[in-house]
Amino acid sequence: MTSSALKTARSSHAFQGAAARILELQRNDGAIPWMEDGALDPWNHTEAAMGLSVTGYFEQAEKAYAFLQDTQLQNGAWWGDYGNAVPMEDYTHLARTPPPQARDSNFTAYIATGVWHHFLVTHDKRFLTQAWPMVHRAMAFVVSMQRQDGDISWCLDMQGQPADDALIAGCCSIYKSLGCAIAIAETLGDSEQTRVTWRQAQQKLGHALLHMPHRFDRQGQTGKRFSMDWYYPVLTGLMRGRAGWTHIKERWDEFVVEGKGCRCVNDQPWVTVAESCELVIALLNVGERTRAQELFDWQKQWCDEKGDFWMGYQFEEGILWPEEKPAWTSAAIILAADAFVEDSPTQRLFASTAD
Repeated sequence: MTSSALKTARSSHAFQGAAARILELQRNDGAIPWMEDGALDPWNHTEAAMGLSVTGYFEQAEKAYAFLQDTQLQNGAWWGDYGNAVPMEDYTHLARTPPPQARDSNFTAYIATGVWHHFLVTHDKRFLTQAWPMVHRAMAFVVSMQRQDGDISWCLDMQGQPADDALIAGCCSIYKSLGCAIAIAETLGDSEQTRVTWRQAQQKLGHALLHMPHRFDRQGQTGKRFSMDWYYPVLTGLMRGRAGWTHIKERWDEFVVEGKGCRCVNDQPWVTVAESCELVIALLNVGERTRAQELFDWQKQWCDEKGDFWMGYQFEEGILWPEEKPAWTSAAIILAADAFVEDSPTQRLFASTAD
């Protein structure tokens, strides 16, 4: 990161409190759980590490990536922990149920985005070289989960079988991660065949996402409830320019609550900071800077006196819910704030498939 961008990051209230929260949660082995007594998953762990990179905590970020290197499974994946949201009227926290023993393709792929992001900040080729075998194994696992039509199964189950379903947001994230993995391979001069294979996989996946909607959510588990399925094609660079903004406008009133933020799901009166911040970046990707700034500014009301951000707000009951401040929420605030910093080396990461 340039000195001016890092100075902006360190002086920003949004950065300071959010970074402190991630550092507070990071364990001695480098792991970054959701919250103090919470679970951990590779995707949100990586997102938190990216927040540390942006704010200049390079050693702690690299410790987080070392944790992933130490825990990567032989097939290149990681075990996932997904958690269950419990009814708002009955609980104040997310459920602490045991995770399903599955290996999630999106959770696994995201390591490529995190590693490339850290390199863009630090320009540390030593780190990139050291992390490359981990990234290569992870992406080999992910590509092995791709089906003939281009969609990628969301997980490998306990019996070692790919799930007969693919998820929109997860596959959009994989699309971005494939681009980052290709960029790493190009930077390190790795095998051209590897790059060709990953480019083909990315192109097939992109085509399926844009033109074969029937290949996603075939089990009817998410439908069109989740805002992530709405804005992720724009967030990850799959849909750009006017087409991207047209896509966002179509469901804006369904998900965005004036003065508060973006709903997590369209059938609950609940806005969440992380989804709002990701939507901020999606808006910046299509040139809607004024609208993005307004949405980002709304999130400041969900910040406590220390600069920690609550997960979300239930606006019918007028309560913060759940009563938790997850690491991924802090990371989302940092990444959204960084997207406004014009000389930040990672500002445009999510607007392109490779840079």
